[in-house]
Amino acid sequence: MKEIQGEIGMKTGLFHTCKNYKVQYLPKDILSGIIMAAVSIPIAMGYAEVAGLPAVYGLYGSVFAIFSTSPQFIMGVDAAPAAIVGAALATLGIAPASEEAMQFVPMVALFAGVWLLVFYLFHAGKIVDFISTPVMGGFISGIAVTIILMQIPKILGSSSGSGELVELIRHIIKACENINIISVILGVSSLVAIVVVRKFAPKFPMAVVVMAAGVFLTSVCHIDEYGVRLLAEVEPGMPSFFFPKLGMVNLTQAAGRGLMVAVVIMAETLLSENNFAFKNGYKIDDNREILACGVSNLAAAFVGCCPVNGSISRTSMNEQYGGKTQVVSITAGLSMILLLLFGTGFIGYLPVPVLTAIVISALMKVVEFDLAKRLYEVSKNEFYIFVAAF
Repeated sequence: MKEIQGEIGMKTGLFHTCKNYKVQYLPKDILSGIIMAAVSIPIAMGYAEVAGLPAVYGLYGSVFAIFSTSPQFIMGVDAAPAAIVGAALATLGIAPASEEAMQFVPMVALFAGVWLLVFYLFHAGKIVDFISTPVMGGFISGIAVTIILMQIPKILGSSSGSGELVELIRHIIKACENINIISVILGVSSLVAIVVVRKFAPKFPMAVVVMAAGVFLTSVCHIDEYGVRLLAEVEPGMPSFFFPKLGMVNLTQAAGRGLMVAVVIMAETLLSENNFAFKNGYKIDDNREILACGVSNLAAAFVGCCPVNGSISRTSMNEQYGGKTQVVSITAGLSMILLLLFGTGFIGYLPVPVLTAIVISALMKVVEFDLAKRLYEVSKNEFYIFVAAF
């Protein structure tokens, strides 16, 4: 434990990556940090709902982006951990946003943090070298497609689906029997706009524009009067500390799901961070990053949030906007705190189909069918491994 405390004090947090900071980096770092916060608002809220929590918890989790020791990497509520937790709730028959879910999900984050600290103590980062690309790609792609199928009924005007593939398809068919046309138009048009703009102008934060347009339509056109579902209103303020009711949580399930989440966080974060580090000419201490991920998840658990992970998409955007140091993450975290204290009023005006479209567009980038195609052309055996994992 002393070793962990020493590492946190000397090599994580704000001080390590801000050493010998160059003032000329400041304008782009601050701009990129504000953009990261803006982009994280709809995506993080959507992933929180995927994980079975109210949308605002995605904003709570985004505050903990400052713990990564990488000069570039952005942490927060992200696709893979949220999808694993959401799938676990469906398997266990726990209703999203229920009291049971509010107890179970943070416990998964807590166990994920504990497992990551164990990985840190045993220098387990080398395990990543033994996780094959087809297995990881197929596993994450399968979970992403499952969550997309769960989200489709929300665009149709119904509640999210649950269960395995057959149950999800049945739920979509049932949702088609009572379609809300306005919801469909909002969801589909939002999804098309995001995908098209992403292709031709990848730097443009279209998700933020779509979110703002949805809030505008609610406030001006009152689309909720036509049956369009809105997110629940949120009181401003920081989250309170989470104290689990152990009688409501299956600790064996939480520990097992936490282990699964921890392995995925470690593998995805280390592989991605080293890729960015190699491309930009610096080095990453894998073990120190495992510690940072562990601390981030413990912090998220203590405010009742879902697990957090390194975000490839937001890190890529940070790179595009010229962010150089961890001042980007600090700025993003402070911006999110200001939003929670003074700007949560917009959440109650955000249409559910719009937020769902933002989530689906983000999950579409996680599905690695391009990898499957390359594997099929190069090695049929690895392609079959991908399909089996999927």
